[in-house]
Amino acid sequence: MSQPLEELRKKLDQIDEAVLRLLAERQEVIGQVVQAKRQTKVPVYVAGREQEKTDRFRTQAEELGIDPDWAEDFLRMMMSASRANQSEATFPSATAEPKTWLIVGGEGGMGRLYAGLARKSGHVVRTLDRNDWLRAKALIEGADVVLITVPINLTKDVIARVARFMSPEQLLCDFTSLKADYVAAMTQAHAGPVVGLHPMHGPDVRQVSRQLMVVCEGRQPDASEWLIRQFELWGMRIKRADAGIHDRAMHLVQGLRHFVALLHASFMNRLDLRPEDMLDYSSPIYRAELMMTGRIFAQDARLYADIVFSDSERRQLLTDFLAHHTQLSEMVQTGDKEKFIREFEAATDFFGEFGPQALRESGYLINRLADRFG
Repeated sequence: MSQPLEELRKKLDQIDEAVLRLLAERQEVIGQVVQAKRQTKVPVYVAGREQEKTDRFRTQAEELGIDPDWAEDFLRMMMSASRANQSEATFPSATAEPKTWLIVGGEGGMGRLYAGLARKSGHVVRTLDRNDWLRAKALIEGADVVLITVPINLTKDVIARVARFMSPEQLLCDFTSLKADYVAAMTQAHAGPVVGLHPMHGPDVRQVSRQLMVVCEGRQPDASEWLIRQFELWGMRIKRADAGIHDRAMHLVQGLRHFVALLHASFMNRLDLRPEDMLDYSSPIYRAELMMTGRIFAQDARLYADIVFSDSERRQLLTDFLAHHTQLSEMVQTGDKEKFIREFEAATDFFGEFGPQALRESGYLINRLADRFG
């Protein structure tokens, strides 16, 4: 019985090696694609192309008797690796001639990331950091765009300081996670074009392709179109949004989410329930939740404090959340199971069709997490 099994295993090893050789060949072709995209100014990520390829790959898999979901996972991993390889090389430029970028906070994580991307597109990059203010006027002079990437609690002060040296044709933009007040601060301080930007990712991403860049109009939108086109050439998705609507969503996405993470972690600390011990008894879904909570606490406390307490509206939302929490805690204290069911069903109705979608998508994440780390 063992000899046929051993032969089959050898055959599988040969197939796996052949797959690796094909992947290496694919990577060589990607290098040629990079050159072609740069010459023709095609973005790293083209949504229609990837979806068309995915649909065709699923059909081919079914015809060969292969699970199409598994085949799509495999293809998407290859495409992700392809985008990463493309991101290691140079990018096409959105402009015929290089632009001069001044990145304020260029030594920070986001500043370094976008400085590197701009340089890969052939642009000239200058940086201005805390020890460079004596040279601020000279650094700002001649810059086509001044991009502010400092922490949110410093942003308004920095806007005022750089705007003093800017001329009306220079573009001013910022990366803060709130937009309405900061776009207003830029338009008040600077007479020229202004655009509010919010990259929906952190500085630790391997690549920005498929990452989302939110764009909030400030003044003279035509003057920022080359910059937005440059983001697209890096493979980013663009969402143009009203600043007020954006901020309302961010209060929940950032402020409330980070505060809930603090409640979770602080209570675990109070009970001395250490994460490494909890993992031994965690379902895949709780493991995912614990990892997302732990991810926050692997970063800088002051950064998250600035996010959570960034403005009065966000603090009011947290106050309202805690008041609602107190109301719901009464049903626990009184053992009111029926009230719990009513609140649960009301939330179910509120989530509507998103519930099944969330179940499907979270199930995918759980299965991948269990496969990789279980």
